[in-house]
Parts: sequence; C-alpha cells; structure tokens
Amino acid sequence: MTSSPVLKSLIAIPIAISLSVLPQFTANAADNSAIQQIGTYDYLVQPDFTALGQMQDATAGNTIGLGTFNNLDGEFVMVGGVGYRIPTTGIPEPITGKELTPFVQAIKFKPTKSGPIPPGTQCSQLIPAINELAQTDAGIVAVRVRGTFTQLTTRSVPAQSQPWPSLAQVVGNQTEFNLEGSKAVLVGFRQGNDYLGVGQPGLHLHGLTPTKKAGGHVLSCVVGNDAQLSIQRASSVNILNTSSK
Repeated sequence: MTSSPVLKSLIAIPIAISLSVLPQFTANAADNSAIQQIGTYDYLVQPDFTALGQMQDATAGNTIGLGTFNNLDGEFVMVGGVGYRIPTTGIPEPITGKELTPFVQAIKFKPTKSGPIPPGTQCSQLIPAINELAQTDAGIVAVRVRGTFTQLTTRSVPAQSQPWPSLAQVVGNQTEFNLEGSKAVLVGFRQGNDYLGVGQPGLHLHGLTPTKKAGGHVLSCVVGNDAQLSIQRASSVNILNTSSK
C-alpha cells in the first residue's frame, strides 16, 4: 500500500518497525455512536473531584470506558461492558454501577477499522496511526489496543480530600505498576483540539489484563508481536452532568 504523509512522517521516530508499514485497514460499520460522559476534564483541573453522578448513568448499555471515582479514589476501566475500579493495590475490583464519579467516558464500541500494530510501537506513537485510520485529527475517537506488551506501566491514585490538591500534585503521589510481558486490553479515547476541556487531551488509555488481576491508567507501553488496534469515531458527546461552578 502507499503510505500517507502522516505515517511517512513517523519514519524518523526510532521504533522497531516503522508505522509506515501498517497494512490496509477495512471499515466495518458506520461511525454512529455517541460518547456518554459525566463531568469534564476541565472540571477535574479546577481542581474539583466531587462526584457529579453515578457510574451507571454513563456506562449503562456501553461496552468500553474510563474515568475515576468520587474524590479521585482509584481508576475506572470498562471492557466488554464490565466495569472495574483499580485502587492503589493495583488489583481490579468489579463495580456495581452505583459508585459516584466526577468524570467518566463510555461508548458502545463497534470498531470501524482495525489491524495489527508493528512490534515495538510505543503508546506515545499511536496518535498518528489513529488519526490515519480515522482520516482526521479532530473530534473524539474511541480506541482499543489488545495483545501482549513488552513494556506496560500503569498507575492508580488514592482518594483526595479538601482543599483539593492540583492534578499535578495528585499524580506526584501515584502508585505505579509494572505489567511488562502481560497480555492486556487498553481502552480509551483520542481527543482532538476541537474538544479541549471535554476529556484528557491527546490519547487517554486505561488497561486491564485478561485475568482481571492488574490494570490502571496507562502511563507508557511498548507492544509485542500480536497487538491489534481498533478504532471508532464518536458521532457526538453527551455530557450528562457538569459542575455548576
């Protein structure tokens, strides 16, 4: 296939196999799903970690998602329609859906394009490939990456109390988990500049291992020889609850 200018520009990035060798991806369905969301990224960076609704208000009927819990107490990830909280122990706990949240995003994931990722690709190098598949760097694109990771670092954060610290201060006390060599599913969203403030800028991924014994907010990764990337462009974002401040 002929490489696009976007993928050609990645040849200068030192990875095991250039992203310019990505195979042709095939569309499977129309891009017609809306993201259901509680809160916004701007709300968190005020900072304010007070809950705005129940998880199930956004996750019901959806299949993948990410977010956090009241007071920023742990990371939320949803895979296959089942949600988990990853506390600072790093051990995922199934949720009921009634837990409170200041921020969550979820979508009924029906991938429209998918294909293998070259071994050695880092998570930080996925955005150009996602934009290539979506044929745009605008809007919000739902993303799923699954396979084996030669390097995978995730994190969780503990509950916070008022007066709220900044997000930067919270991250300074994060607990990191080394999941090197693990199989995992990473899910999340690539957000364009036209949606700044709605979700976390750039690519935001949370992960979960098939054994449900580890996961969290993805800090970094390097894919192995069996990783698969799937995407779906969101048709819209339905923000169910926002701060009145």
